[in-house]
Amino acid sequence: MTAPAEPTLSVVVCAYTQDRWDDLCAAVASVRAQHPPPAELLLVIDHCPELERRAAAGLPARVLANTGPKGLSGARNTGMAAATGEVVAFLDDDAVAAPDWTARLLAGYRDPAVFGVGGLVEPWWETGRPRWFPPEFDWVVGCSYRGLPEHACAVRNFIGANMSFRRAEALAAGGFRTELGRVGSRPLGCEETELCLRITARTPAALLRHEPGASVRHHVPPARTSWAYFRARCYAEGRSKAVVARLAGARPALSSERGYLLHTLPVAIARGLRRGELRSVGATLAGAGTTAFGYALGRLARPVPPPGRSGHPGGPATEVPATEGSATAGPRSV
Repeated sequence: MTAPAEPTLSVVVCAYTQDRWDDLCAAVASVRAQHPPPAELLLVIDHCPELERRAAAGLPARVLANTGPKGLSGARNTGMAAATGEVVAFLDDDAVAAPDWTARLLAGYRDPAVFGVGGLVEPWWETGRPRWFPPEFDWVVGCSYRGLPEHACAVRNFIGANMSFRRAEALAAGGFRTELGRVGSRPLGCEETELCLRITARTPAALLRHEPGASVRHHVPPARTSWAYFRARCYAEGRSKAVVARLAGARPALSSERGYLLHTLPVAIARGLRRGELRSVGATLAGAGTTAFGYALGRLARPVPPPGRSGHPGGPATEVPATEGSATAGPRSV
């Protein structure tokens, strides 16, 4: 019996600032070096004309301007709408993909029940990991963290730096909510989590597959190694999770976080105490408390606008019913 053919692949990289030009060049080069190469590489520039001109002149990619609202969600939607591949993969502009990244992602789609495949995001600490920074909180810098599954399995959601979807299914679900996603000082994120929940709510039999072999290396600059950044990102994660809980229902939105709080963090604290790593223990407790505080305030905040007001590529996004899901740019699990 002939194995099903692997789908065609488009890779989308979104960028918004010239300050990360060297990172962007490295990201593009890593995609161009893939085996097999993707059918196309789309570089979406988020409302930065100077970067758009520079990229169009200097990078081997199809360069597009974000036609949606400013922000990562709008840029991703622009790329997904313009893509021609059956699968659309997203790579951050400050991440570098391993040479077999595309092959590992595409292999997961041999199963027709798989609607999305995401992979491992390894941190590259430019100045080294701070001794106090717990690996369980690597989601703070957009990376995979201790407590995630180490083998291929079904998950609730992906980390945004390294994820892919069947394009038709992601568009049919409404794409990324532009009410979510970081824009300037607005702290809301978790747009990847919310889209994953919406995809599986629309098709309950759909699988989202975590494939740790599909790895990327994510740049962590010195500015993201400070206590102030750690605290701000934990607070923003809590606020973001509150919005997702309002949109998707608290049970699916927090299904993975319960296990993270009840198992992953207690194990981390016990390990830290045993090793005398008191600063790491303190950071773990403070990070959990700050995230919970952000969530509590977020639940009291004014709701985000109703769906359909932010230009989703597939029409208005539907509310996700409160049914169980199964891994965020913050905590996720099987």
